[in-house]
Amino acid sequence: MFFKQIQQYSDNFSYIIADEATKEAAVVDSSYNADEITKVLKTKKLQLKYVISTHGHSDHTDGNAELVSIFGAKVVAHKQSKIPYDISIDEGDILKVGKISITTIYTPGHTADSICLLVDNQKLLTGDTLFVGECGRTDLPGGNTKNMYESLFGKLSKLDDAVEVYPGHDYGPKPSSTIGEEKKSNYTLPPRSLKDFMEFMSQPYRLYRVFFY
Repeated sequence: MFFKQIQQYSDNFSYIIADEATKEAAVVDSSYNADEITKVLKTKKLQLKYVISTHGHSDHTDGNAELVSIFGAKVVAHKQSKIPYDISIDEGDILKVGKISITTIYTPGHTADSICLLVDNQKLLTGDTLFVGECGRTDLPGGNTKNMYESLFGKLSKLDDAVEVYPGHDYGPKPSSTIGEEKKSNYTLPPRSLKDFMEFMSQPYRLYRVFFY
């Protein structure tokens, strides 16, 4: 598997996933990184099949149209997304990139259309649901703290501790982590009740901390 994390402008991460045998590729969260993504795809002679958006915020989708115009790829998003897309996905749906399987985990909370992507049961691309040391804010339009609780504790925390975490933003002390490391060190993930989590997310210091998240 070819896997590359790209950060050209700002703190947004984009990802390229490709089967090195078939040369099929997918981009996750094109963001503001379309120029660098294009350079890598052409250098590696990869055939872009999908442009996948973890949610519809413009800082994650800004490069979609450019990549589609250059490579003729299909845009993929959750079925509730309001962005233009060609293929809709939902919980449990699997995209194939060559022999690589990309499984959809529906994780609303930051937005109603938020998804995470589990690549060959090894790498988890978390968008704005889970960051290194943090989780996404829930006070924007479409955000929902109860849904975020279910996404974090009902789904992501139940994944194998060895699964690698690759977030949508460079907000933490390092660019990637694992589920196990986040369960130990991420201050948003200690086991707590829904009531306690909702109170935690509503605290003034919490709202200030996640202003940019």
